Amino acid sequence: MPGEGDDPSSAFQAQILSSERLFTGKVFSVNRCQVKLSGIGETKAHPDVITRDLVEHAPCVVMLVHDVPGDLYFLQYEYRIGAGGFVPGLPAGFIDPSEGAEAAMLREIREETGVVPEPDGYWVDPAGDFYSSEGMSDELAHIAVIHLTRWKQGEQDLDQSEYIQGGWVSWEWLLTAGVTASNSVIAIQHERIRRILAKEADGKPTAHKPSKGLRVGL
Repeated sequence: MPGEGDDPSSAFQAQILSSERLFTGKVFSVNRCQVKLSGIGETKAHPDVITRDLVEHAPCVVMLVHDVPGDLYFLQYEYRIGAGGFVPGLPAGFIDPSEGAEAAMLREIREETGVVPEPDGYWVDPAGDFYSSEGMSDELAHIAVIHLTRWKQGEQDLDQSEYIQGGWVSWEWLLTAGVTASNSVIAIQHERIRRILAKEADGKPTAHKPSKGLRVGL
C-alpha cells in the first residue's frame, strides 16, 4: 500500500488492449474495453486484464453567470431525463471540436440565456476541470463563474429538443433553489468561497475584475 506522500500512479500503469463499440447515440457512445494493468501484483482473484464499459462523451462547459452591477445570478429550469423532470440548474453544453472552453462558455450562455457580454465586459473565474464520473465516462467538465459588467440581452437560440426557461435571481435565492447537478454545485460553491473572501477583505461580496484578468486557458 502506498504511504502518505507516495504517488502510486508511477507504479501502476494501464493500457487499453481493445475497444468494441456497443452503442452510438446522439449524446454519447458506449465502448467495451479490455484493459491491461501493470504493477498490481496479479493473482487469481485479481487478474491483470479487466473489462470496463466506457461512456464516451464530448467535453463540456458549466457556467454560473453573475451580473456584477445587480449582484444577480442566472438560474434556469430545463428538462433532465436523469432527474425525471424540469430541474433548476446552470447554463451548460458541449465544447465543439473547433472551440476552446471559454468560447464554448460564451456561446452556450448566448444560446441558452440570450445574454451577450461586451468584449471587455466580462471575466472568467475558473473553478476547475472535473470528470463527471471517471469510473465509467470520459466526460470532462470545464466549470467557471462568468462575471458580467456590461452585456446585452438578445434572444435564445435553442436546439429543437431543448426546453429552457430562466431568469436572474439573488444569491440567497440561488442557494435555496435546490440545484443538485454536481458540476453546477461545484460552480456555486466556488462562488460561495469567493464571496466569503471578498466580504472578509472589503466588507461586502463585490466581484472585482483582476488587474490581469482571468481566462480559461484550454
